[in-house]
Amino acid sequence: MKIFLASQIKKWDSFTMRNESVSSLQLMERAAQSCVNWFFNNFENKFSFSIFCGQGNNGGDGFAIARLLYYKGFDVTVFTDENQKFSEDTLVNFQRCKEISAIDILDFEQVNDFTFKENSVIIDALFGIGLNRKIEGKIATLIKFLNELPFPRVSVDIPSGLMADEMIDENAIVFKADETLTFQAWKKAMLHPETGVFCGNIHIMDIFLSDEFNSSEESNEFVTGEKLIHKIYNIRSEFSHKGTYGKTNLAAGSYGKMGAAVLATKAALKSGSGLTFILAPKCGYEILQTSCPEAMFINGGENHIINFDFEEDAVIGIGPGLGTNFQTESAFMEFLKQYKKPLVIDADALNIIAKHTQFLKHIPKKSIITPHPKEFERLFGKTENSFERLKLARQKAQELQIYIVLKDHHTQIITADNQVYYNITGNAGMAKGGSGDVLLGIVTSLLAQNYSPEHAAIFGVWLHGKAGDFAAQKFSKEAMLPSDLIDEIGTVFKYLN
Repeated sequence: MKIFLASQIKKWDSFTMRNESVSSLQLMERAAQSCVNWFFNNFENKFSFSIFCGQGNNGGDGFAIARLLYYKGFDVTVFTDENQKFSEDTLVNFQRCKEISAIDILDFEQVNDFTFKENSVIIDALFGIGLNRKIEGKIATLIKFLNELPFPRVSVDIPSGLMADEMIDENAIVFKADETLTFQAWKKAMLHPETGVFCGNIHIMDIFLSDEFNSSEESNEFVTGEKLIHKIYNIRSEFSHKGTYGKTNLAAGSYGKMGAAVLATKAALKSGSGLTFILAPKCGYEILQTSCPEAMFINGGENHIINFDFEEDAVIGIGPGLGTNFQTESAFMEFLKQYKKPLVIDADALNIIAKHTQFLKHIPKKSIITPHPKEFERLFGKTENSFERLKLARQKAQELQIYIVLKDHHTQIITADNQVYYNITGNAGMAKGGSGDVLLGIVTSLLAQNYSPEHAAIFGVWLHGKAGDFAAQKFSKEAMLPSDLIDEIGTVFKYLN
């Protein structure tokens, strides 16, 4: 799914109206109806809705929602400022609400004296995606008051106070939604940690904007959806053999960190690698041969890897549990200087490069690196926030002609040609040591199976997150382990098939 800027969504509305003979008022009604359908499916009639409406079209959506909820039999109260200058369509829907005597319309300032019912739901329709300034004054005070109420809070299109495409001021006042009903497409602010935290659960409301515009309008930012994954995923041929699915060779582990090598190796095997090799120190020989009997062991040293001699024609993934022993460091840098094929690099391998940033230029083109925010900072420098970090990552991916998997709640895959894919699988239960080792094994395995670097990164991150979602369902976010992700990889493939 494409991510559009707020300005592009405005164009999308206009294109739909112009080419499909739909008025702006009819479009507003569609938006309101989609929200009311959601409310009807998620709340019983005993709930009472308090709807806070601004002067722009987001407020118009709110007034229309109030009217339609009333027609569905719900108890509805509207809060607004009748003295503000409403947009044309908003004024129409405000007047329609006023004509219904059973809908109480109160001023914002009356909220302090209002007695909310125990089964109240708060709907935020104050500001939409057109907001381009910090909220101040009485509306800021109102939002702070609403955020303290002990009732479910739902935002229409976007929580008031967020800007659709940008970072907000650290002291900004923002409505804290439990649910956000956003129209037609994801907004960038919903996908970043500093701003997405205000959105709660996000629901995409289809209001049937033009498919033609969606197909033709350019964007270089996307949300990875299952439709794309099905296009990428290669179903295995019945007329195939182990050689069909490539050789995966991981370099992982050191004394005391062999668990990382086990996790990465098992993940590679479970992800479909035809032949899997693990280059590790001799101290991990028994551990690996016992826990991963399907993998072949290559001795890389005594307690640390000190020589990077890999299986011929294998795709290489380096980093989990590698350590930063000076001999390992020296051997890895020597290997990096002479190796020219795409690699997958994570963890301590990235930390070694970060200590010698002149070696960034030696990362082979089309390689995939998978840093978490702190590793990214060590490699490329500190940034103020995740929006700035993404901007820098795009610059570095183009400059080095590599793929950067920037791990976060919504991990971003940044391609060498300046495209960004936000992943929306995964959950907080994956925030545990070892999850990244599993990801490296998956991505390296997919690359070995002849997926392109771009597709290996996109599919690998999605697969990793989806396995995490299945594991959370089975064990809970608190109790699930990275090894549980590996066990659920098969569940994901069954789901895809």
